[in-house]
Amino acid sequence: MKSRLLATAGLAAALLFPALSAQAQDKQPFTYDDLVAMQRLSGLTVNKAETHAAFQVRTLNAEKTKGVNSLWLSDLKTGTSKALTTASKGGALSPQWGADGALYFLSARSGSMQVWKTDLNDAEAVQVTKLPLDVGSYKLSPDGKGLVLSLAIEEACKTEEIDCTLKGQAEKKADKSTGVIYDRLFVRHWDTWADGTRNHLFYVPLGGGAVVSLTAGVDGDVPSKPFGDEAEYSFSPDGKTVYYSVRIAGKDEPRSTNFDIYKVDIATPSTQTNLTEANKAWDTGAEVSPDGKWLAYRAMKRPGFEADQFEIFLRNLATGETKQIAADWDRSADSLKWATDGKSLYVVAGDVGKTPLFRVEIASGKVTPLSKGGHMDAFAPLKDRFVFIKSGMDYPSQLFVSKPRAKLIDDGATPLTTLNDPVLQNRAFGAFEQFAFKGWNDETVHGYVLKPANYVEGKKYPVAFLIHGGPQGSFGESWSYRWNPQAYAGAGYAVIMIDFHGSTGYGQAFTDAISQHWGDRPLEDLQKGYAYALSKYSFLDQDRACALGASYGGFMINWIASQWKAPWRCLVNHDGLFDNRSMGYATEELWFSEWENGGNVYDHPENYDKFNPALHAKDWSVPMLVIHSDQDFRVIPEQGIGAFTALQMNGVKSKFLRFPDENHWVLKPQNSLKWHRTVFDWLDEHTKAGQ
Repeated sequence: MKSRLLATAGLAAALLFPALSAQAQDKQPFTYDDLVAMQRLSGLTVNKAETHAAFQVRTLNAEKTKGVNSLWLSDLKTGTSKALTTASKGGALSPQWGADGALYFLSARSGSMQVWKTDLNDAEAVQVTKLPLDVGSYKLSPDGKGLVLSLAIEEACKTEEIDCTLKGQAEKKADKSTGVIYDRLFVRHWDTWADGTRNHLFYVPLGGGAVVSLTAGVDGDVPSKPFGDEAEYSFSPDGKTVYYSVRIAGKDEPRSTNFDIYKVDIATPSTQTNLTEANKAWDTGAEVSPDGKWLAYRAMKRPGFEADQFEIFLRNLATGETKQIAADWDRSADSLKWATDGKSLYVVAGDVGKTPLFRVEIASGKVTPLSKGGHMDAFAPLKDRFVFIKSGMDYPSQLFVSKPRAKLIDDGATPLTTLNDPVLQNRAFGAFEQFAFKGWNDETVHGYVLKPANYVEGKKYPVAFLIHGGPQGSFGESWSYRWNPQAYAGAGYAVIMIDFHGSTGYGQAFTDAISQHWGDRPLEDLQKGYAYALSKYSFLDQDRACALGASYGGFMINWIASQWKAPWRCLVNHDGLFDNRSMGYATEELWFSEWENGGNVYDHPENYDKFNPALHAKDWSVPMLVIHSDQDFRVIPEQGIGAFTALQMNGVKSKFLRFPDENHWVLKPQNSLKWHRTVFDWLDEHTKAGQ
């Protein structure tokens, strides 16, 4: 692919935000303070009449210590948007339109999380559910007669689940001891210790009547923990049947990626039918066609591999016939949605550093891109146009409506929100360019370079070399509130990001290449990409460069600390793996370590030592900032403590930033500010002294 130099703040911004096209020298650079304070838009839903779109907006409270969610409404005829201030009192999130035209949402204003509703006129909200347990997620029935929601139920409760759970909670509260007994894994997951509950589904009639348990006795979480939501279950068009995805736990849950799609009829919930039992890998995202005849879903093929390609399958609900569509399309489907005519599916997928929307035709399997550049965050197809939320490398998520029958929906689209315009229009952003080079095995690898904000031609700038996590991930054209390259550009740094072998969006073989090769193939890509960028872009100052990464990127920081330390003035390791062997025993999702290392740690310890930073820590000499959080159960805190201990024992200049109340990510606003200030102070100390 040819290099695309964007002399402005980026093609997407030039098209969608004309005010950002000029890099005015008198504008203040975009900063991490701006980043943390920005309003965040999500949760798009459009009513059946296609007159209004609803979404949620997260803003900071007055003390800037936490986010507060509210509902917003866009009039698709006038193009105006407004906050639903009355309905949002006490907080509101997860909007959904009902068949009755009401806007439903979740709120904890009653003392527990329940379903509420309001109308187009921002009327005082009415409570819909009054359950004695918090509602975790919900989905409205297309026939308007009820809704399905999830509740956390005690595992021991096979019947009378809600009452039994309340009794169990009371007994735990009365117990004066604090000891907890476990007899199987998970004992903890992501950032939470196992509390003996499972997410279960219930059907709640809106006209009154008994609550129906849909997953009683199922040994698994619906939706899954920790990040599952209502996308993991759906209704049939007639509202009589629910389809859901679940991983049966058993004794081997932390080693399994075998999610299956089950069918349950609301009238006979005791009968559960596994529709994908033959596939021992991941099946999810079930969506029934508008005519009720076909079930579309996404499926992986390799058990135990969380980053396999999600391929698209159809199942004839009458005959059980199953077939794959677009089998030759070497991209992984992030989500899918039926077109209203049932002749195609709309699919979001990563593609060479971008995440567009595609149309996949059912009959032919033909794949057609419907957007360009940036990241398609959410979309809603209307009769002749789309409403969508999109972000880019230089603008956060915003709501748009496309031109009628546009071939590319973001070509000339009209913005419906201006939530962050005071920042977007009055800050200088870094111009970015995608480039390509020959990496490992002489294969094409892509990366991005960003100029500093208010770039001056002929001047050299210090370099922030950002390494993404995953490792099956990507640093591309999207907006991030954790690792945002524009925050570095605003601080006066040029930025380089390489999508090394293992990254997503470049075909499954490219993604597969990193497994059991964490320290060689991606390192070669990073080295060659860095050398290529230095040779191509004269504004990069190779004598003032620091490398930074998190999770797998943090592992790579620990690895290059001994294997490639010459270019770097400093390093930043956030939640990085230090001792690969202990990671194999102490992490919660064992399937990850076992797949990436070609087996479990006790049968194949030599695999875990092949690229083990701890075995080379004696060679470390580059100053390193280590960051870790106490609630990180994916890469446990001892990994960060171990790295810092090795640095201190070796007399290497180092600092350790600890967050007692964060997980694998740093999410609280003030903690995010602390993170950024500490990181940029570290970079400045080592790259800007005497400049």
